[in-house]
Amino acid sequence: MKKLLSTNYSAPAFNIAMFLLRVTFGVFMMMSGYDKLVHFADQKNHFMDFLGMGSTFSLCLVIFAEFFCALFVIIGLFTRLSAIPLIICMSVALFMAHHGDVLGKGQHAAMFLCVFLIIALLGPGKASVDGISGR
Repeated sequence: MKKLLSTNYSAPAFNIAMFLLRVTFGVFMMMSGYDKLVHFADQKNHFMDFLGMGSTFSLCLVIFAEFFCALFVIIGLFTRLSAIPLIICMSVALFMAHHGDVLGKGQHAAMFLCVFLIIALLGPGKASVDGISGR
């Protein structure tokens, strides 16, 4: 009972928690990116046009972030750098596509934004390629 109420944590507990956070949310994000990748032809003409770059190019950037950057986050390679496109992507999704509706349709984007901000701030932990290589 004492341990449950304690605010102390051990390094192995932190590393396991970061591993679970990275893998769980990385897989969910990668599944979203995979869906966009598979249905690229259907979505390219009516995807949101961010900053006037065209809907096809915007969709390509989102697929890069949601699929490839999420893959890097999962394995823990260049984790903090890979989290940046995901943070940008989820910020755009939350504030531009869903108009900041945190409690409605933007709920998932807000959750992913918070998680990838945490990963960018805390790093991947020791159970990652970055942690093993000493980066």
